[in-house]
Amino acid sequence: MADLTTELNLLQQIRLIAGLRLRIFRNGLRGKNKQLDVLGTVIAAVFGTLLIVGFSFAFFSGAYQFVQLGRYQWLGLLFWAIFIFWQFIPVFTAGFGAAFDFRKMLRFPLSLSAFYVVGLAYGFFDFSSIACVCWLSVMTLGVAAANPALFPAMAITCFLFLLINLTLERTVGSWLERILARRRAREIFFALFFLLIISVQFISPMLQRYGRSAAPGITIVLPYLHYLNVFPPSLAGHAIAGAGGHHASEFLLGAAGLTAYILFFSVFLWIRFAAQYRGEELSETVAPRAVPRRVAPSGSRRDALSLLSPQVAAVLRKEFRYLTRNSFAFFLLIMPLAFVLLFSMQFAGRHPTALKHSLSPDTFFPGMMGYLILILMAPAYNCFAFDGRGIQTYFTSPLSFREVFLGKNLMQLTLSAFELAIAIFAFSYIVGLPSLPVLLATLAAMVFVISGQLAIANWSSVSFPRRLNFGQMRGQRQSGMGGLVSFATQLLLGTICAPILFLSRWTHSPWLPAEVFAFLAAGAIAGYFSSLDALAQFAERKKESLIEALSK
Repeated sequence: MADLTTELNLLQQIRLIAGLRLRIFRNGLRGKNKQLDVLGTVIAAVFGTLLIVGFSFAFFSGAYQFVQLGRYQWLGLLFWAIFIFWQFIPVFTAGFGAAFDFRKMLRFPLSLSAFYVVGLAYGFFDFSSIACVCWLSVMTLGVAAANPALFPAMAITCFLFLLINLTLERTVGSWLERILARRRAREIFFALFFLLIISVQFISPMLQRYGRSAAPGITIVLPYLHYLNVFPPSLAGHAIAGAGGHHASEFLLGAAGLTAYILFFSVFLWIRFAAQYRGEELSETVAPRAVPRRVAPSGSRRDALSLLSPQVAAVLRKEFRYLTRNSFAFFLLIMPLAFVLLFSMQFAGRHPTALKHSLSPDTFFPGMMGYLILILMAPAYNCFAFDGRGIQTYFTSPLSFREVFLGKNLMQLTLSAFELAIAIFAFSYIVGLPSLPVLLATLAAMVFVISGQLAIANWSSVSFPRRLNFGQMRGQRQSGMGGLVSFATQLLLGTICAPILFLSRWTHSPWLPAEVFAFLAAGAIAGYFSSLDALAQFAERKKESLIEALSK
């Protein structure tokens, strides 16, 4: 048998792995859920393609004009834009990136070098990577169109710049996953991350209000900008400027700096991939130890959920523990209040920053509540995401899926009601409440929209399930078709609600929208409860596919 095996070189190993992944993907398309997932992803990719193509014209025009005018140093601004986009956008779109599951790769007899190349190549399947590769390509074409003699220098510089960004993004991502493997680290990171995101949102309103008084501070910062020359985007700009000015030493110096960055980041990425290659397993599980036996109190203690059935109460408790365990979802609770503060500063209040005249509470309040519901209801379309292999327990326990849906939906309703109550209180303090007819109409519309989505969300969760993991960022998103169902449902409900809210202006009857929404809310609630039995039977029929999707 030893004579029948031959040692494969690096390219042969990579080719075999690529062929295997392609075959697995093609075989997976035989399933209907996989086909719908791919269809949803393709439809979403169409909108991403429009974004890439639109900015491609801008990068081509910018590179062409800079070279035509002889402003080679200004190409560094384009490199800085690509660098920032490539390194920071993956943080916001980490769920849409390709996850490198090194445990599956370890099943194959790969060498460490092949393992490294495959892990690095996964970085090309991120949206930000695809976009930036396209933009670097059109920049090269723009420079070549303006000055064909610069094409070789531009091609070499863009290739080195591409490798830097790819290596840096993979290095930061892999080390970040290593750091976030522990819950305490995740909580600290997400707290700082959300504080940063919220703070950035207030930069534009502050500049619009205090822009003139901030001008002297900007002039103080300008002399320190030359320290950015040692970073990769500035080195790339200097390399092209040296080539355009026929200074070979400047081009070589810039190319050498870029190469040094590649080697520097590659060392840290190699360390991470080497640890994964040796079978590193990150877990929060502590070492086993003896736990003292707890004696139940003799007196009977009243259960806060005694009004619910034991099965529904158990599911509700589990969902609450999942929420407190998932740091990312837990910190999302502060987002509605932050959005109310942000949009109130820009569009309402006494001194709006985005408009000359502030919006009235009767106009701004319904739109603000609709936007918050859009955010809060998104997780309901993949409510089994964190159950994982525990989904099998639902089918072996003495409970029906009606009770499972009731427990999960009750947790979603409680969370949404709590968040919307805080948002309404903050809105009333900052802007003021709208008139009573508009307030009651909006509250009834909120009941209608939330109740109307629950039945569809339950159906989507069973039809297009996708497993998510605690503490991970990359690859953590719902299925493509599930995302489309969520978007289409909320768009449809928004299209229904908007004309009804304007009925009071058209008919001069301020209470008519409230009456219509009260009728729709009652119908949505009745439709939700009547759908539970049918959805429970549907879940029983989809049992095999549900377990297969969540137990991978």
